[in-house]
Amino acid sequence: MRRPMRPTAPQKDGPLANEDITSPDIQLIDAEGENRGVVRTRDALTEAQEAGLDLVIIAANSNPPVAKMLDLGRFKYAAQKKAAEARKKQKVIEVKEVQLRPNIDTHDYETKMKAVQRFLGEGDRVKVTMRFRGREMAHQDIGMQLLVKIKEEMETIAKVESQPRSEGRQMVMVLAPK
Repeated sequence: MRRPMRPTAPQKDGPLANEDITSPDIQLIDAEGENRGVVRTRDALTEAQEAGLDLVIIAANSNPPVAKMLDLGRFKYAAQKKAAEARKKQKVIEVKEVQLRPNIDTHDYETKMKAVQRFLGEGDRVKVTMRFRGREMAHQDIGMQLLVKIKEEMETIAKVESQPRSEGRQMVMVLAPK
């Protein structure tokens, strides 16, 4: 016999605050930022409510936990803004791919190398793929020589993240900016 599914309690995000604090004693920091020492949680909670503030756990791992009297809404808003600012500043490193064939002409090769240099200059990683079709599979050494030539040309601006290796009908090498 199947039991009916019980609804799970919604998970609260953010730090523990007010009645959610289970510890009997806390290290209290008041609204002015002064350390008030170890205080009973109930006393600190009533004091925070009288001041119109919330009691929020700042450091849960310490013994006793450190709690501060502050406005929880303003605290969450500031944390959200800080996280958004951090996300804005980070650069997502993409992996760009350049595909070649073993019998590539010199001008086509130079164009591909300009693209590789541009990608590396922008801070992206570059995956160089050498494709083999039909009878080209018998001459994989030509493809390997071409990948080694690319590696030598790009060693001033890039480091080889993965050496040229054969994967079925193609050879792959990954370059990363220095």
